[in-house]
Amino acid sequence: MRRTRSRVVTAIAATLAVGLITSGCASERDDDGGGEGGDTFVFGAPGDPGSLDPALASDGETFRVTRQAFEALIEHEPGGSELVGGLAESWESNEAGTEWTFNLREGVTFHDGEKLTAEAVCANYDYWFNWTGTYQNKAISYYWQTVFGGFAKNESKDTAEPNYKGCAAQDELTAVISVNEASANLPGGFSLQALAIHSPKAIEEYKKESATGEGDALTYPTYSQEAGTVAGTGPFKIAEWDKGNQEVTLERFDDYWGEEKAGVEKLVFRTISEENARRQALEAGNIDGYDLVAPSDVEGLKDKGFQVPVRGVFNIFYLGMSQGANEALEKKEVRQAITHAIDRDNLVNTQLPEGGVVATQFMPDTVDGFSEGVATYEFSTDKAKDLLADAGESKLSVDFCYPTEVTRPYMPAPADMFELMKADLEKAGITVNPKPMKWAPDYLDATENGSCALHMLGWTGDFNDGYNFIGTWFSGFDAQWGFREDAVFDAVKAAESEPDVAQRVELYKKANEAIMEYVPGVPISSSPPSIAFSDEVNPPEVSPLTQENFAEVSFK
Repeated sequence: MRRTRSRVVTAIAATLAVGLITSGCASERDDDGGGEGGDTFVFGAPGDPGSLDPALASDGETFRVTRQAFEALIEHEPGGSELVGGLAESWESNEAGTEWTFNLREGVTFHDGEKLTAEAVCANYDYWFNWTGTYQNKAISYYWQTVFGGFAKNESKDTAEPNYKGCAAQDELTAVISVNEASANLPGGFSLQALAIHSPKAIEEYKKESATGEGDALTYPTYSQEAGTVAGTGPFKIAEWDKGNQEVTLERFDDYWGEEKAGVEKLVFRTISEENARRQALEAGNIDGYDLVAPSDVEGLKDKGFQVPVRGVFNIFYLGMSQGANEALEKKEVRQAITHAIDRDNLVNTQLPEGGVVATQFMPDTVDGFSEGVATYEFSTDKAKDLLADAGESKLSVDFCYPTEVTRPYMPAPADMFELMKADLEKAGITVNPKPMKWAPDYLDATENGSCALHMLGWTGDFNDGYNFIGTWFSGFDAQWGFREDAVFDAVKAAESEPDVAQRVELYKKANEAIMEYVPGVPISSSPPSIAFSDEVNPPEVSPLTQENFAEVSFK
């Protein structure tokens, strides 16, 4: 049997947590129950969203909320990773993969009453393409830059040349999006929540504000922090963001285009950052479901009659190294030493649920392109010490950032995982300076901007293509990693532009081998996260991409 991780939670802390949950309720499920869609479903989320505009985000907690209100041109099948029609009933590309035609659905209305048209689609894409100033900071426009490169006017030498060419309304319900070169990011990129479609009327309001700041000191525009302006086409519309109570409330959108309206009248996402407190809140009936169940809690919840479905494995957890934050990390021997110093088997055995595996590269083995031929780095404190000595870094000191007030699918207990890695590094003679940060936006901004020498992050795939993993980080310079290595960049780019899928998969394997030869960071694990629901609800189909559609929820 896999060992369960030990947790130290005082009875006082647990009691206080439940008390806060109970007293902080801004809205509760109606006591009378019954009645089609007449109840409020309350879900315990591990962290706060960073924005109500998904285009400004790159994190799962933001997308968990916004996905209920915004829809993309393409979506994923319920419970799976196959691409299906979203706001576009169908789509096709030319043979070169440079022109994408979307046939939009008729009768789709935005939350503010505007109609979905091809011109509305183009208004979104052209708006993102013409971002300037702080909007070009990758911490804000991460997904746009990942999928389409840069902007109409790049303001930084580190910003890639744009691949986006333009968008044209061929007729009222036919939008054509053009790119300069074929990309492995397409068509999957059109399914991203960060590229979901907003009302053109709302976009005009967005233009009146701007993000400000630089580095890890960013200020998001006011409209993205308050309900009222944002408008999508989803089955719910965002009604309120009560930051004091850490709750986002959404209301059913009765003019939703789909045949099935949302099964509940209100949907509340309540942040409960501590996993033990989330479990207690479910058991007490204060919430109707929660995500990222602690591995040691799964069987106990099932025994009590709760529903605990398990998602498929589609993620990677890693220890990142930012060379721009500590010049010692520029030395390959130092990066190798850190990799040898981490006991990844112990992390998997003590921190992850059944089905968790040690990672050898920056994608799970469930994704085509996984290579059996990558360089591997076994756990060896002695080898780590020898490599540090060879590099002249026996007294290495590093800042190690880790997130607070959050749990992620790939990272069930950030503080516990940090402590284990810190102990491993210290055994190898490395001085670790802990840098705890609130998840959103502090930690996300700091890691994206390369401010943390060592940091813990991970990735749950957005769509099923190897480039969505390794291309996310290693197709070119990225401040999070802070290195420039043509052997890595060229290998990843070769796969990106290959239109033949079979050949692309082989190129992904070569790219994985180049990445792990360079060893920019430490891939640690992949795991299947669990989600829990009350026995009183009909839950949504769980998604390996963590893209649950809560409009499918109803009460029994």
